Amino acid sequence: MSRRKRGKHPNVTHQNDTSTLSSASVPLGSPPVLEPGHTFASVTDKISSIVLTRKTSRGWIFGFAVSFTLMMAFMYATAYLFARGIGIWGTTIPVGWAFPIVNFVWWIGIGHAGTLISAVLLLLHQEWRTSINRFAEAMTLFAVSCAGLFPLIHMGRPWVFYWMLPYPNTMDLWPNFRSPLVWDVFAVSTYFTVSILFWYMGLIPDMATLRDRTKSRIGQIVYGMMALGWRGSAAHWQRYEVAYLLMAGLATPLVVSVHSIVGMDFASGIVPGWHTAFSPPFFVAGAIFSGFAMVMTLMIPLRSIYGLEDFVTLRHLDNMAKVILATGSMMFYGYSAELFFAYYSGNEYERYVAINRILGPYGWSYWALIACNVLVPQLFWSERMRRNIPVLFAVSLIVNVGMWLERFIIVIVSLHRDFLPSSWRMYYPTVWDFTHLIGSIGLFFTLLFLFVRLLPVISIFELRSLVHETDEEA
Repeated sequence: MSRRKRGKHPNVTHQNDTSTLSSASVPLGSPPVLEPGHTFASVTDKISSIVLTRKTSRGWIFGFAVSFTLMMAFMYATAYLFARGIGIWGTTIPVGWAFPIVNFVWWIGIGHAGTLISAVLLLLHQEWRTSINRFAEAMTLFAVSCAGLFPLIHMGRPWVFYWMLPYPNTMDLWPNFRSPLVWDVFAVSTYFTVSILFWYMGLIPDMATLRDRTKSRIGQIVYGMMALGWRGSAAHWQRYEVAYLLMAGLATPLVVSVHSIVGMDFASGIVPGWHTAFSPPFFVAGAIFSGFAMVMTLMIPLRSIYGLEDFVTLRHLDNMAKVILATGSMMFYGYSAELFFAYYSGNEYERYVAINRILGPYGWSYWALIACNVLVPQLFWSERMRRNIPVLFAVSLIVNVGMWLERFIIVIVSLHRDFLPSSWRMYYPTVWDFTHLIGSIGLFFTLLFLFVRLLPVISIFELRSLVHETDEEA
């Protein structure tokens, strides 16, 4: 393999090659996937040091304490809910689905990017996924864990949740397989199972690395058990690569199926604003939109705190910003299509739902949604904005807020004024609604803090495969 001069990237145009051009006209090269100057040893040392040698910082302890406190608030609110019933929420008639289902759909959407980054981009041979796939996979597991709790506590009688499972019993309580709520049980459980298997399979070589490098006896035992006897032989690598590709192929259809089924929860109903075949693809685009925004929201502080700028470069952030821009354009098309369908259908109920969303008592949420999900992402048309870290972080936060507002509009605004004006009622969330929402965020960050401290946030073995492409000797 030929060796180029260390520290230079082939895509960068150098001054000697452009003597006839002014410095202002020289185009900037694409940022590298991995900054030059790294070897196998430096990559391994940098990532493993976060887990093995780095002392637990005060910032980590403070963040974990805050997250754990919010999680305890979630647990307390759930215990109080089981004791008193779902009447402690602002749930009313006709708003039978309120904050719990809003949060459920929001968290499922956040967990969508992990499978897309890990499985789909792997099959498409996109090398820029290597530095963010491990973190995105973990984020998927934590988000789906948060999402799965809300339908359970929303049931009112969560101790009989197994009635939705097809188990043999003498009472003939078989589930109604025509109900999309039952489809959710299968879709979410399958998605979670495949995601955790795919995530753990990617961890096996790195667990062996930590097993061999840790000086703690407990660490050697735990990481050794998780490594499943990995020794890095040629036979191990051959079987591993085949199994990893098979898992990626199995996980890829889930990118479309899971959130499509969540969309069918609404599309199969007769409620105006829901009853449309447009919901499944619209929900999938929104899930990718919010998922990539959350990955960027979490990865930007992480790369700064742990000094991972060489591994999570501007190339990764730029590509994620492009995905957010593309899916944000799809969301704008979806919002426009909803208004057109309502007008063109000739159905007075559909038309009123569209008007009520824009000009009704919750009209503020619709215009905030348009600002967050349509207008703000347009900044990413500018390459300068796509490489501006504060702008990237701010836009990703705004998109996450906007996607929660979208779920709020779909669920609550569509329900609070149904077919009968005599049953119209405003929805007002209580302190317990907000406690469950904020507490679920605390649960998510508690799991995230533990992951960052105990497991490698970046795939060591996959990132080392890029060392050759930065002209460093393996």
